[in-house]
Amino acid sequence: MHFEGTIWRPPYEAYSLLLQATAGCTHHACKFCTLYEDLPFRFRMSPLSEIEEDLREAQLLYTDPMMQLSARLQSLPRPPFPRRAFLTGANPFVLHPEKLGAIADMIHRYFPGIETIGCFARVTDIAPKSGEELRALRELGYDGLTIGVETGDGEALAFMNKGYGPEDIVQQARRLDEAGMTYNFFYLTGISGAGRGEEGARRSAEVFNRTHPRMIGASMLTIFPESELWREIQRGSWTEESELEKLAELKVLIERLTIPTCIATEGASNLIQVRGELPGDRERLAGYLGELLATADEGSLRAYRTSLRHL
Repeated sequence: MHFEGTIWRPPYEAYSLLLQATAGCTHHACKFCTLYEDLPFRFRMSPLSEIEEDLREAQLLYTDPMMQLSARLQSLPRPPFPRRAFLTGANPFVLHPEKLGAIADMIHRYFPGIETIGCFARVTDIAPKSGEELRALRELGYDGLTIGVETGDGEALAFMNKGYGPEDIVQQARRLDEAGMTYNFFYLTGISGAGRGEEGARRSAEVFNRTHPRMIGASMLTIFPESELWREIQRGSWTEESELEKLAELKVLIERLTIPTCIATEGASNLIQVRGELPGDRERLAGYLGELLATADEGSLRAYRTSLRHL
């Protein structure tokens, strides 16, 4: 299989067939991000020939009798046939609709049982595609996009150089809704900075309440020395939220969201794990975070954050 650098996927794509469609990020300018620093280039599109080679290799894993025999001899479990594919890379949805269509056609040819295709997407990847193109991609199976919106706080988006604003999130989410394509948001707790976390959560809730994400996955900002944000901190231009501030921010976000959605903190950046369906689980989740805020120790929480060497 052709994979370059660290392969990132959302936790809920654990059982999807992973295919590299791109490597790196077209934007590659968010101040906090170090996810693709191990690549010798900013962005690369995988040739269709490579993707087809990977599909052939994956097909053997699931269908070849000798491969299955080898797995049994090694006491390895037989992998279930995938019902979903996930294209890896920071934002494969940036690809031209024609290439995304060609990838989908190949996936369905080698794996007829695959029903949907997901990938990471930037807000700016959706805008150039017409409504007709989005609907056509949905017909080909593209669904359940994961969009790293990070926040609905316009000041934080601008400072972190995300390349879009709050209204762009709303407009492009609405276009996905119109195309019948579902999507999930990533929210980055702590992105608004010290003293602004709860305000950032309120602004984010106002934006998200005008959209329809199937899930909001919340991660906590972890700053590494390789990032531009680290250098902003050294210059005194930005101050990180405390760990307790981040918990308070997450609590406010949960309290202010009125849309039906799942919210979950998953991944290594979250020492505290919460998961629930809104609005039904709002009181339970907010109550749990309130209890933590009353009893948690900042030093212990911070020790976990500083122990992280990589996400």
